[in-house]
Amino acid sequence: MQVNQSGKLSNVCYDIRGPVLKRAKQLEAEGHRILKLHIGNPAPFGFEAPPELIQDMIRGLPQAHGYSDSKGILPARRAVVQRCEQLGIAGVDVEDVYLGNGVSELIVMTLQALLNDGDQVLIPAPDYPLWTAAVSLSGGTPVHYRCDEAADWQPDLDDIEARITDRTRAIVIINPNNPTGAVYSREVLARIAELARRRNLLIFSDEIYDKILYDGAAHVPIASLAPDVLCLTFGGLSKNYRVAGFRSGWVVLSGPKEHAESYIEGLDILANMRLCPNVPAQYAIQAALGGHQSIEELVLPTGRLGEQRDRAAKLLNDLPGVSCVRPRGALYVFPRLDPEMYPITDDVRFAFDLLEQQKILVVQGTGFNWPDTDHFRVVTLQHADELEEAIGRIGDFLETIRR
Repeated sequence: MQVNQSGKLSNVCYDIRGPVLKRAKQLEAEGHRILKLHIGNPAPFGFEAPPELIQDMIRGLPQAHGYSDSKGILPARRAVVQRCEQLGIAGVDVEDVYLGNGVSELIVMTLQALLNDGDQVLIPAPDYPLWTAAVSLSGGTPVHYRCDEAADWQPDLDDIEARITDRTRAIVIINPNNPTGAVYSREVLARIAELARRRNLLIFSDEIYDKILYDGAAHVPIASLAPDVLCLTFGGLSKNYRVAGFRSGWVVLSGPKEHAESYIEGLDILANMRLCPNVPAQYAIQAALGGHQSIEELVLPTGRLGEQRDRAAKLLNDLPGVSCVRPRGALYVFPRLDPEMYPITDDVRFAFDLLEQQKILVVQGTGFNWPDTDHFRVVTLQHADELEEAIGRIGDFLETIRR
């Protein structure tokens, strides 16, 4: 009997770990060296965890053998509450904080608790593709609003409003943005909050990169601008503290909750069903949020992340027919290929051919639900010299397909 995948997966893709990566692994097994620019995983590129996080995890291990509360241990949730107070997110209590096995688990959980079949969620294009996949798996319909490359990838507010229907339940923002590196302005965030307020939408704000900021950029949590709107703010340790493997994240509910008691009850049911988050990693949260913020040195122009961002953006912009908005946050650049010079109709094929010919692994723009075949994402975690080598090879490849 043929065993087929569920029809629920018909609109689900996650090309960051898709077929191109599978082929890259085959090439590695054959002895080829692959320069990987595809995934925001700091550890393989020499970024080490802050030592105090490791120490607190080790000290907590004797108390970490059993399940914790389904929402997570109290000291970690208190640390998140204190962080919210520092950021101006008012009225948050420990019961409003859910810890999770990374933000990924919490995205799925919070959407499953909300959506009925056919409910719509507004998601940026381009997006981090888990958001689109999680909406589809939860029975909802992802509706993509456009971010404007000509305006430093800020959300197009008119496009957002034009896509709202009577089935729209929520709007997602990713700030700082993956894959574009955009950091949203206070004005844009205030207008999104006003739109949510006026159209009775929940706000889901993915702020996992909120400390990875360049050139003096300021991150504004949208929940701090919308105390009268139900906001779900997602954060975690994976990127800011370079411990993606810990799978340690959180979601915070802020704003009025009286009208959302049924939703919160559903969220509690799902939190209870997964029993609890990974307990040892929860012991790193208090040390992370209350300790030395080493990320602040890394993002300076003289810091490793700052230098690599600068080098990648300059080298890509120097290539003929390639342009990219200089990222102000996160770990990525999202360059555009001039269609007049590079007539690419299938950007998955582009990524495969680049891999086969130059042994460079990237993710094509449509993998981030960008509607056109003219972009790809480059991760800026490689050492600057390796980025220079990789982008040089990208340039060599582009010469072979240039019109």
